[in-house]
Amino acid sequence: MTDQPSKIALVTGASRGLGAAMAENLGRRGYHVIALARTVGGLEELDDRITAEGGSATLVPVDINDDDAMAQICHSIHTRWGHVDLLVHAAIHAAPLAPMEHVDAKDLDKTLATNVRATARLILNTTPLLKAAEAGHAVLFDDPEQADKFHGAYGLSKAAQMRMAASWRDETAKSGLSIHVLTPAPMPTATRGRFYPGEDRSTLADCHAEAARLLDQLPL
Repeated sequence: MTDQPSKIALVTGASRGLGAAMAENLGRRGYHVIALARTVGGLEELDDRITAEGGSATLVPVDINDDDAMAQICHSIHTRWGHVDLLVHAAIHAAPLAPMEHVDAKDLDKTLATNVRATARLILNTTPLLKAAEAGHAVLFDDPEQADKFHGAYGLSKAAQMRMAASWRDETAKSGLSIHVLTPAPMPTATRGRFYPGEDRSTLADCHAEAARLLDQLPL
């Protein structure tokens, strides 16, 4: 890896599922991937896969709810590389589905903290890095199933996240920064497994195929 790779991608939730698949695909596309996740083992396995295909990555074990750590990470990125070309925000917390009257208070707090507050702080910390790129892009993911019954806690957090994404897109429209909201097909991720434990997972889309399809939608 050179000190100044041509393109930098910052991926949250990068240790598994769609986040890992996006990170791998970006590595193949020539990006140096800064991979954020809580699971050290998952990050190390991701790094092995990226480097095996000739790519490069920087692994950052972190909980995105840690404000000080996230601010320091973004400061370190600025110091080393000066910018981020692409942000992929795949980190999510999904509590078990439940009727609103039975939503656990701790699950609700963690859902709102991870999906709403941490996203807001991520926007705060990464906007200067993205604006410093020649053409910065940020990707967030919508979920059409968020309005289904028993999705109340998760759904309200995703609705808030999508509202923030729309505001961020409109506020930065003339700055050269592009905000994209993409909709993945249902995939056999751990998050979906918690929602639908008895589902036939063979009918779901492959994470790597979805990552390629979604990235192909972007004007990168």
